[in-house]
Amino acid sequence: MAEPGNEFPTKPQWRKQLRAARRARTAEQWASEAATLTHTLLNSNVIAEARTLGCYLPMPDEPGSVAMLDALRTAGKRLLLPVVQGEQLDWVAYTGSDALTTGAFGLAEPTGERLGTEALGAAEVVLVPALAVDRNGTRLGKGKGFYDRALRFASSDAVFIVLVRDEELVTRLPAEPHDVTMDWAVTPGRGLIKVG
Repeated sequence: MAEPGNEFPTKPQWRKQLRAARRARTAEQWASEAATLTHTLLNSNVIAEARTLGCYLPMPDEPGSVAMLDALRTAGKRLLLPVVQGEQLDWVAYTGSDALTTGAFGLAEPTGERLGTEALGAAEVVLVPALAVDRNGTRLGKGKGFYDRALRFASSDAVFIVLVRDEELVTRLPAEPHDVTMDWAVTPGRGLIKVG
């Protein structure tokens, strides 16, 4: 991973490698991993104790699935999903896959009443997308900073869970002062793992 003379990769170097590895995955691999992640989440005490979850709509190259969101909703959870609003994330209560549309950047997003950026404060647990996370809870996102900005509106006792593939839970990532520390990671092969 490291370039000659550089023993610790930069964020752009990490992103390039991780994106390439994700592109090499098949739809069947993503679906199988999403089913395993769903099972792990539904059987975790962290999720069982929460009433409201901040979630995300996974893109084709991200862990998770709409079926995972539907399963969490069926389990009685209130889900808040993001809608891109300028440089911020607004939040909408998820009412099912039939209430999705195409939004900013061509991404799927929920329809319904916009609840505001502060709505994330109602979530006891926030599922956070990432390219990778390290053992210290440092999360590597896609580089736009949407979640770094959004998570500052979360409750001070909210639990942050990042969903990643097994090889995306790494020993160490570059960290910056604005990075929000994750509490848990969920991977298909290792389950729920305490980080941070």
